[in-house]
Amino acid sequence: MSTAISATAPNITRTERHSDHVFFPSMSLLILTAVLLGFGRSYYLAGVFRAPLPNLLVHIHGAAFSLWILLFIVQTTLVLGGRVTVHRRLGLVGFGLAALMVVIGLWAATDSMNRHFAPGQTGINIRAFYAVPVAAMVSFATLTFFGFRRRNNPMAHKRLMLVATVALLDAAVGRWPIAASWWDLRTAQLCCYLLLLLLMCYDLWLLRRIHGATLLGSTVVILLQQAAGFLGHSALWQGFAASAQSYFGLQN
Repeated sequence: MSTAISATAPNITRTERHSDHVFFPSMSLLILTAVLLGFGRSYYLAGVFRAPLPNLLVHIHGAAFSLWILLFIVQTTLVLGGRVTVHRRLGLVGFGLAALMVVIGLWAATDSMNRHFAPGQTGINIRAFYAVPVAAMVSFATLTFFGFRRRNNPMAHKRLMLVATVALLDAAVGRWPIAASWWDLRTAQLCCYLLLLLLMCYDLWLLRRIHGATLLGSTVVILLQQAAGFLGHSALWQGFAASAQSYFGLQN
């Protein structure tokens, strides 16, 4: 995952390598800060395993997604230290973890929908919100898959892995301790888009253009997140969510 840059990689200048060694580790630290601000009080500072979470599945979900953030930081650090071979080997572990996260993420999202479900308008809204984590998992799965496929193209690979990680951040950013009526999911998503904008600005500064992986990856994240808000209340989605509830044992 993250930033595999070989000293002999074609079309990568010394300036680009030096700039990447500053930019991508800095982005990983911004992501870590966002996660700690969002889940610090309710999860990490609460003692992780002793945190008052609803069930074991939520603990497993938190552990898996936390491992991804830590692995993302480790991978950028390995490249910074020139240990590209270790980075690539660890990338296989990262790809396996990503696949596991998609399964756990969808399972945890369905479990949350079942736990919060109530008849009437509340139930409709809960089923509508179910589209949000599903869209996040589709974005993450798509980008990590293509990021892994492009692992021999360092410039595309590291951008896809960064954008894939940003796709997961709205849950953390939405939990920042900001007591304001305007602070909601859409505001949190806009904050995440600022990270994508930073990547685009970096591309423009370094390459004089927005890299294709940055543009396509950001488009996938934004389109799927925004589509989830419109799709959630549709009859098609409500029927799908009801089927997911029935499959996982909730009787309506």
